[in-house]
Amino acid sequence: MSVFAEIASANLLSPPVLFFLLGLLASLAGAQLSLPEGASKMLAVYLILAIGFKGGAALSVGGAGTQLVWLLLAGIALSALMPLIGERLLRFISRLGPIERSAVAAHYGSVSIVTFVAAATALTALGIQHDGAMVAVAAIMETPAILTALLLINRARASNVQGSGNHVAPSGLGSLLNEVFLNQTIVILMGALVVGLISGQTGLRSVEPFPVAPFTGALCIFLLDLGAQAGRGLRTGWRDLTPGYLSFAVLMPVTGATLAGLVATGIGLGVGNTALLMTLAASASYIAVPAAMRLAVPEARPAISLSLSLGITFPLNILIGIPIYVILAKAISA
Repeated sequence: MSVFAEIASANLLSPPVLFFLLGLLASLAGAQLSLPEGASKMLAVYLILAIGFKGGAALSVGGAGTQLVWLLLAGIALSALMPLIGERLLRFISRLGPIERSAVAAHYGSVSIVTFVAAATALTALGIQHDGAMVAVAAIMETPAILTALLLINRARASNVQGSGNHVAPSGLGSLLNEVFLNQTIVILMGALVVGLISGQTGLRSVEPFPVAPFTGALCIFLLDLGAQAGRGLRTGWRDLTPGYLSFAVLMPVTGATLAGLVATGIGLGVGNTALLMTLAASASYIAVPAAMRLAVPEARPAISLSLSLGITFPLNILIGIPIYVILAKAISA
């Protein structure tokens, strides 16, 4: 069996991915499958808190050093750059106006924490080591893409290139900055990272049954629900998915993973960290960015962004992207 087939089968046959497939296929078939909203939010909070806490505890042992600084700078640069690439690509393959192009592109600079968690879980199952510092990188990559998109949107508004004449005033700057920098994902992830860093391995051992033992089971349930959400989005929004949009949802992860691989090679990252950086750069946000864009660009249509990020890119990364990133990380980190 080839290395790719071995890693791909290990990923596809893992319980979290199988539960995602169950939710996706059941929803596409018309099943009314969904978790109560409160339960889904609770699972999301638990997963983010657990990955942050474990990452901080791991970071407390190995330290950070210069490589963490380079990692954080690389994460910021990748997150800020991807919306510029996405907006330019959408200019050629879609009929969206500049404001909507920027709003859609923002989803592909920010990251999907759940995709990151799935990749980290897959690496652990494969016995590939990765550092707790990557949790900090994941957290810091949430924001720069949103700021880049806001700059593009403000430029489009100032030059009045959208041409519709129906300008909707965005929410106040305070509300927007609060959503960008103090959204739930960033606060919990960074807060848990700091708690884990302070309490260290002793703190992790004292609460180990909480962040470790139930983690994979909680991820299975959460991915079941996300699979159902992705299936519902595809079932209702497939008419909006033109070949141009579909190619965008595939090309952006490829572009992000390629750039991240080049950066990882330059920094000298190991296999696990390289695979995670590629996964982060290839992922697309469907939580933090939609909330920020709803405040900043109320006239933009969220259906397109969510159909692409959650309906196409997220399943693509979960099912085949992660094994590919691991294989490429092994090749370029050797």
